[in-house]
Amino acid sequence: MKKETEFQVMRKLWASTLISIKNGYAKEQKTLPKSAQEKMLEHFMVGFIYNSDKIEGSSLTYKDTASLLMHGATPKDKPIKDVKEAEGHKKAFYMMMNEKQNITLEKVLAWHKVIFQESDPLIAGKIRLHKIMVTGSRTSFPHPETLKHDLKEFFEWYKKEKNKWNPAELASLVHLKFVSIHPFTDGNGRISRLLSNFVLKKANYPMFNVKFTDRMGYYRSLETSQIWYDDKHFVRFFVKKYIKEYRKYT
Repeated sequence: MKKETEFQVMRKLWASTLISIKNGYAKEQKTLPKSAQEKMLEHFMVGFIYNSDKIEGSSLTYKDTASLLMHGATPKDKPIKDVKEAEGHKKAFYMMMNEKQNITLEKVLAWHKVIFQESDPLIAGKIRLHKIMVTGSRTSFPHPETLKHDLKEFFEWYKKEKNKWNPAELASLVHLKFVSIHPFTDGNGRISRLLSNFVLKKANYPMFNVKFTDRMGYYRSLETSQIWYDDKHFVRFFVKKYIKEYRKYT
């Protein structure tokens, strides 16, 4: 009861701010010509892929990423794996942006496949068949035998709960629950961050970029929620960072 009470108090404190962010963002979008909206989206896409890949160990700099994704310029002396995954990530990002229906496992597998089909085709779009551990993490992830059931439960939870939460809260919960299943050999964080932005975009909220510079707090809040089976730690991290990023709309 104490955990639930704390969570509900947090939600009440930021509820009106999140709605203000949505309204302020919508008002801004109405004033922008289509070309400006496209530029904003392209800028967000580059920053999102740079940070998301960097969190996972990519060697590409922001300049490398921007030149590659905006101009097709392959950076010199960088691993081809990092280059191919950034290119695939861009394709997956626009697949996510163009998706009008609810998320399904088939769609998520398709996003994963386009990210990894050039760099690691043996894992691209495939659920892992082996146990997995994350170096430095105390979290235990599900055995491969339970993944089919866990994923089924995840998508059922999403359909049932998606209208009960503010979209920023839902985005954080979708991220937390999916990455805690860890269904892939690699790319779980990237897919989880795409899923978060699918939720935000679908609800007409501004999308969110988890920055590489915030990775320690990001990892810590994820692990705390996973170890203690308490969603509020990661939700609090995510929503506070989200509000800080978009305070200008309030």
